[in-house]
Amino acid sequence: MHDDRRPTRGRSLSTWTTRRWLRVGAALSLAVLALLGVAGFWALGRTQDISTNLVDVRSPAMSTAFRLESVLLNQETGIRGYGLSGNPEFLQPYRQGLADQKTHTDTLLGLLHGNDSALADLAAVEAAAGQWQREVAEPIAAAPPGAPVPQAAASAEAGKAEFDRIRVQLSRQQDHLRADRAAARADLLATTRVRNWVFTAIAVVIVVLTVLVFEGLRRGITDPLERLGADARRIAAGDFDHPIIGSGPADLRRLSAEIDSMRRRLVRELAFTEQARLRLDAQAADLQRSNAELEQFAYVASHDLQEPLRKVSSFTQLLQRRYGGRLDARADQYIDFAVDGANRMQVLINDLLDFSRVGRVHRNHQDVDLEKVLERTLDVLSDNIAESGAEITHDPLPTLFADLTQMGMLWQNLIGNAVKFRRPGTAPRIHVSAAHDGGLWHFAVTDNGIGIPPEFAVKVFVIFQRLHTKDAYAGSGIGLAMCKKIVEFHGGTIAVDPYHREGARITFTISPEPPAVSAGTETPDAAELPAVPATYLAAAGYPAATHPAATHTPDGTETAAATDTADAEPGRETR
Repeated sequence: MHDDRRPTRGRSLSTWTTRRWLRVGAALSLAVLALLGVAGFWALGRTQDISTNLVDVRSPAMSTAFRLESVLLNQETGIRGYGLSGNPEFLQPYRQGLADQKTHTDTLLGLLHGNDSALADLAAVEAAAGQWQREVAEPIAAAPPGAPVPQAAASAEAGKAEFDRIRVQLSRQQDHLRADRAAARADLLATTRVRNWVFTAIAVVIVVLTVLVFEGLRRGITDPLERLGADARRIAAGDFDHPIIGSGPADLRRLSAEIDSMRRRLVRELAFTEQARLRLDAQAADLQRSNAELEQFAYVASHDLQEPLRKVSSFTQLLQRRYGGRLDARADQYIDFAVDGANRMQVLINDLLDFSRVGRVHRNHQDVDLEKVLERTLDVLSDNIAESGAEITHDPLPTLFADLTQMGMLWQNLIGNAVKFRRPGTAPRIHVSAAHDGGLWHFAVTDNGIGIPPEFAVKVFVIFQRLHTKDAYAGSGIGLAMCKKIVEFHGGTIAVDPYHREGARITFTISPEPPAVSAGTETPDAAELPAVPATYLAAAGYPAATHPAATHTPDGTETAAATDTADAEPGRETR
């Protein structure tokens, strides 16, 4: 039976939570303290009752009994003196004694109320005194004064015997009262000892309960929490394989189990994250290598494309100058198409070179006064601004730590677009706003032009994406893509305000400090570029030995477009 019950009791206690342990402990402590408190109050009350009885009853009764004896002795002395001398002055103590006897008797009756044995002793004393007064004292006191009373001599022996009986009753009364007072004192001492023991026990129990409470809190709460905190700190320090073993009440063990479950999940998540990081690092390295190769290919290919384009453009222009007007109209039209196509291709290649240089070639960060950059941009665009009659205003612009060339390209593209995409017959009104909020500078370029439909708010930032034909608005469709790359290179974002209806509003942010660039992300310029993979050159149809310096015609004469335009001024008309 015991073997079956003990595990059950152990399992029952092991399911107790901290709150239940505290409730049970507090209830037991309060019950013990309540019992000890009741015992203490009883001891205090008992001590007070005995002390009050001793002080207010026993001791006054004893002293009153002594005074009653003294009064009776005074009566006996006065009667004996009057009987021997007949002097009336001896009757004064007797009569005063009678009055005092009544007073003391009444006092004793009040003090001894409820004490039957003491009242019986008092009644015996009164009876003996009354008998002596009737048979001895009153006859002598009734005799005429002036001469000795004959009855006094005759009843002297009888009077002495009667008064001796009074003395016996008084002595018995005093002995009983003395014994009652002694018993009360002994009871008081015993009760005082009990009271002292009770309060000592209360103090000991309080100390023991305090020790038990602190020890219980230490073992049941403090130590488990400290172990849990130590385990958590060890895990936080990096030892994720360290298990958390719960101890203490059920809720603390459950908390430890939940934290350990979270640790195991974190271990799994960290393992998965580490694997994903390794995969991402490998993919980032591959992507970085691929991007570098693509940029190298774009740079080299664009340089190599310049040479055949120069030839095409030069010979078509020579044909146009030499045979213009000599052939039929269809031939002139074909020549014009060839010249225009070659020129547009050269513009696209130059724009592509500019786009590839953003964040790669221009990386000279310095304090840039955007007010001065905007003024230089307006000077560059002064012809277009004057032709269109544009009115350009701006808020006070800040000084940022940025790349000067890229800031010029940014303003030139945004202001140029705002001037170019104007409403027919309406002079452009352009405003540049700037505000600092949340650690970033927020800019907006607002115009009253033809606007950008909301469904094309994302497409306009994709390279070579156009919303209009080249006949309607000239451009290569690379300007806003370049703006997006410049803004993102400076730690910001750019977007079309979809809520602006009267024209277009391009908003963008720029960080006051340049974003951190991880090591290994810079791409070398053309002079530092390694050889372009043969796969890219083969895909483009160029031999591996092609070099942009080959700019001569087959007959050895220099073409009309032999000047390298790879470093032409950036920021051509876009959108």
